[in-house]
Formats: sequence, structure tokens, C-alpha cells
Amino acid sequence: MEVTREDVLRCARLADLSLQEDEIEPMRRDMEKLLSQAQKLDELDLGSVDVTLHGHSAVLPRREDVPSATFSQIEALSNAPAQEKGHFRVPKVL
Repeated sequence: MEVTREDVLRCARLADLSLQEDEIEPMRRDMEKLLSQAQKLDELDLGSVDVTLHGHSAVLPRREDVPSATFSQIEALSNAPAQEKGHFRVPKVL
């Protein structure tokens, strides 16, 4: 499937991407290759394949959601590498 420069720029605009001039042609080739591979899937004869919603049909075991004994705050914090005022202390993310 042929992908034009305008197709790349339109997709970039829709995805809110800023492409440099030297990024447009490699992106066009990559998009063309991806769409060509997807187009090959259309050639497959899938008439005898059942439609599936999930790739795995096994039934997972379930258990009752029953409240049970829990750790006390002291027990929960006993192995914490760092704690402060009764809470886990973790490194700042930002």
C-alpha cells in the first residue's frame, strides 16, 4: 500500500507529533511496510476459523471474596526498609 508524505504529516498531526524533516521519509517507509504486512492478512482464508473474544478459553478458578484476618499496622511495617509516622516511606518520584 502506498503511503504519501501527506499521509505521514496527517497522521503526525492527528497524533500530535512533531516530525523533523529528516524523520518524514523513514516514517513513510515504515508506515508503508506496516500497512503492506497488514494487507497480507486480508489474503488469508479465515472462513473456517471460529470467532473468538479471548485467546485462551480456560476457566479460571474463583474463590469467595470473604474477609479474613489481616496484618496489623505494626506487622505490615515490620519488614519495611523505611517508615515514617506509621506509613511506608518511599523515594520521591518527581
